[in-house]
Amino acid sequence: MSQESALKDKVVLVVDDEPDVLETVEEELDMCLIHKATDYDTALQYLLSYTYDIVILDIMGVNGFELLKTAVSREFPTVMLTAHALSPESLKKSIKLGAVSFLPKEKIAELTTFLEDVVLEEGKPVWEKLFSRLGHYFNKRFGPDWKEKDRFFKEFEEDLKKEMTD
Repeated sequence: MSQESALKDKVVLVVDDEPDVLETVEEELDMCLIHKATDYDTALQYLLSYTYDIVILDIMGVNGFELLKTAVSREFPTVMLTAHALSPESLKKSIKLGAVSFLPKEKIAELTTFLEDVVLEEGKPVWEKLFSRLGHYFNKRFGPDWKEKDRFFKEFEEDLKKEMTD
């Protein structure tokens, strides 16, 4: 018998301008109550009108970074899910604006695992787990020295290691 998901009955907002992505996320998270939005205005209304256990935002097409600011101000754990904006710059901006995780759409089949981490960490950032799981993937996409090229990532990683030992 399989263990019940930590995501069971969680209320999740998913924002993406591609309906097929919304459908895929809804299928992946069939144990959750899903609200879907395909544009900024609808997403903003949802963020201001409801309470969410997790918010999943696309970056391109829906003004994801602006929505991220609103979600964070409402204290909703927010995960960025992107394909076109998959870059060290978008990752850095997501971290700085308060996202708790950042997933490539290519890894959407693993979404449940990553979101369970968010729930189990009670909405706190899960960057350490993300980097240990997807470090190889990011190195392949961004180049092996992508973290060394930007002092922000070097310092961010050092801070993560410090937190783990405290």
